[in-house]
Amino acid sequence: MCLSFLSSKVLVLVFMVSCINQVNSQKFCNVDDFGAVGDGKTDNTNAFRNAWKQACQSGGAVSMVNGTYLLNTIQFTGPCNGQVSFMINAVIQAHQGRSNTNYWINFDNVDGLTIRGNGTLDGQGASAWPFNPCSNAVSCLPLTPSLMLTRIKQSLVHNITLLNSKGFHMKIENCENITIKSITITSPADSPNTDGIHTGNINYVNILNSSISTGDDCISMGAGTRNINITGVICGPGHGISVGSIGKYPSEQNVEGVNVRNCTMRSTQNGVRIKTWNSTFQIYVSDVTFQDIVMDNANNPIIIDQQYCGGGHECIGSSHVQVKDVKFIRVEGTSRSKIAVNLNCSSSKPCRGIELNNINLSLADGGNATSSCSNASVSYIGTQNPAPCQENYLYYDA
Repeated sequence: MCLSFLSSKVLVLVFMVSCINQVNSQKFCNVDDFGAVGDGKTDNTNAFRNAWKQACQSGGAVSMVNGTYLLNTIQFTGPCNGQVSFMINAVIQAHQGRSNTNYWINFDNVDGLTIRGNGTLDGQGASAWPFNPCSNAVSCLPLTPSLMLTRIKQSLVHNITLLNSKGFHMKIENCENITIKSITITSPADSPNTDGIHTGNINYVNILNSSISTGDDCISMGAGTRNINITGVICGPGHGISVGSIGKYPSEQNVEGVNVRNCTMRSTQNGVRIKTWNSTFQIYVSDVTFQDIVMDNANNPIIIDQQYCGGGHECIGSSHVQVKDVKFIRVEGTSRSKIAVNLNCSSSKPCRGIELNNINLSLADGGNATSSCSNASVSYIGTQNPAPCQENYLYYDA
């Protein structure tokens, strides 16, 4: 049962048994009208599925107000007849325990989707984190992501909270023209592999004015990420904002057109980072800008790591991923690590076109930070604190 409300400034209350179509109106399909019970105990998967089916057919909105709705793995599929909204003004809660499915909640093949509200997606991750197999493994079966967007275009995610995902909080794959705005992502600093937002094979994505606290990367940009804008994100705790890891699999695509601006890293393991596997797969990371970034007691504020191999064992060989045309502009604040600028590039494919422009990083406990550079061609512009690397393959542009 879907209720129709006029899209005007006057609230019209309509009590009906069936859906009514009206000009300039949108149908609201409240999940309770399809049998959902927000008691935190009843599984509501079928009710949510039926509400979505009705909204998708009519170009309406799925809604829920107050309560805690227990939900199993579910996929909301399109294409739909018109734009569809998913209005979360309640708590949607995953079942407890280990889960290794590809997703908990998946929106697939929907254009013009809006997900918004003041509600929460609670993954109940604490019940699954002890079973995480990926802490030091090269290959593993990761725990379930909470929210997955696939084959979505011209869509918006706004104002919701993602809490304690079992795996990644949000994955965006094979999508185009997506805006993520004013969301909150929260999980403990020691929660394993709980990346905030992960992108892969996307084009034109905006992540704006959001707060992300996780046990892994706040935002990780995977292979095939193109034309992504990250602005106004507060990250921490977590592992920072990362391009990568790149180069693990032979089918991966290039990463290009990354802009990260006006972001703050608070007590993160890394600040802004590019990480590539020490593999022989020849792809590239290019046209990347980190600008106006504030480091607040961050480890490794600026880091390119081309000896990344997942941790827990020695990395053998050198990466064949080409990192080029990367700018760090006006990065300032405090570092927990002595080495505040670490450019550890590949001996097989040295970094090209790296620019450090007005960098001002000091040690959080006082004293002078340092720089470390390997296999990198770097230009320096303006203030440089820490002092530039002095190796002969670097050049200085005052």
